[in-house]
Amino acid sequence: MATAAPTAVLPDPPAPAAAFRAGLPAALQAKVAASIALLRQALAEHGRVVYSSSLGAEAIVLTDLIWTEVPGIDIATIDTGRLPGETLDLIERIERRYQKRMRVYSPDAAEVEAFVNEHGVNAFYQSLELRQRCCALRKSRPFERAIKGYAAWVTGVRHGQSEGRANVLPLERDARNGLMKVSPLLAWTHDEVWQYIRAARLPYNPLHDKGYTSIGCAPCTRAIEPGQDERAGRWWWEHPDSRECGLQPRARVPGPAA
Repeated sequence: MATAAPTAVLPDPPAPAAAFRAGLPAALQAKVAASIALLRQALAEHGRVVYSSSLGAEAIVLTDLIWTEVPGIDIATIDTGRLPGETLDLIERIERRYQKRMRVYSPDAAEVEAFVNEHGVNAFYQSLELRQRCCALRKSRPFERAIKGYAAWVTGVRHGQSEGRANVLPLERDARNGLMKVSPLLAWTHDEVWQYIRAARLPYNPLHDKGYTSIGCAPCTRAIEPGQDERAGRWWWEHPDSRECGLQPRARVPGPAA
């Protein structure tokens, strides 16, 4: 069972040197070094690399690694129009800490307006098809604009997050988007992510302190119960195999027995 996040939001001091990493457990130091090496490899081999930040706990770690060690990688994020206020506030806190801007992409207003007028503001609760269409409009299409012109994109997925992510490789071809996908945190555990955040005193989303282990759009995210899958709070009303927005591989949802 994953341990709880810290119980209070830490302050946002100026970005420190990476000296704090020397105080991390040896196993985590090795994972930090491996993650940085993979990011540098991706940049060296592919030239133009972008990190599409989810603004979750893993994203906070990756942002620190990229902006302190591999600044040649660009960072972007997506404002879907339904994000919690805490998530939007976090963007400003991150930018203040590092004195850098991340590029923010938004969905096409006319497309969202047409979808909502036809199906309703909370259409995603009605069916898997409508939920996936909403994700496509609000997240996947802005993501496609965010990665346009890049040769590789970085993701914060970890093997321990869900069964669907257990077989992801550190470097693999993303056939859907036509570029390489880089996953530097695959071997990290939930606890190691939070060890790093605490040691570096990084800003993070206060919703994590309320039991939210994975945070997306406000109406599609809730806190999880002890012992649940880390992504159980995302699209909780659906079958577990369908709980992806479309950016990551999704297992086939089992159909009714013949």
